[in-house]
Amino acid sequence: MTNLRRVFVFVSMLMLLASASAQNTVTKPVEWLTISEAVSRNQAEPRKIFVDVFTDWCGWCKKMDATTFADTTVAALFNRYFRAVKLDAEGSDTIVFAGHTFVNPKPGERRSTHQLAAALLNGKMSYPSFVFLDEQNRLLTTLAGYQPADRLADILRYFGQDIYKNMSWEQYLKQKEPKQTPAHTGGTQ
Repeated sequence: MTNLRRVFVFVSMLMLLASASAQNTVTKPVEWLTISEAVSRNQAEPRKIFVDVFTDWCGWCKKMDATTFADTTVAALFNRYFRAVKLDAEGSDTIVFAGHTFVNPKPGERRSTHQLAAALLNGKMSYPSFVFLDEQNRLLTTLAGYQPADRLADILRYFGQDIYKNMSWEQYLKQKEPKQTPAHTGGTQ
């Protein structure tokens, strides 16, 4: 019996490991790109672009990375509908985008803003901020502040599935609300 029990335990462990491995491969993490990589990939297969404008010192940006962007539903939506881009708002890279060259005018100086971040956010520097671009790299909208996974998933569906073309955000949210059945208000008879 001891050998049979060992075999059972061994087989059980193998099944658990195989199950855990399969679950880890179901949803890949968000594939983060540079803006140049996203634009280049869009030439062959157009998708919308999502730009996460962050800074190294931003606590809410780090929380987004650890929670919202790590969520499997959010990751799946990104990987299906978007090119996801990380843009350091204080980075020192020279970036060519939409026929213009963008730089950080004072790289290395504290709180010096990269020109592309300022242009995408229309000078409203708040972190984290998010920029949605269509397949032709045209601005759809910007969004500032921490977003929990469930809210960002709704936003990603709204833009990723082109719902924004036929319905306002308010209409979309109202449509998503669960239908409430009237509560029974009758008393004793």
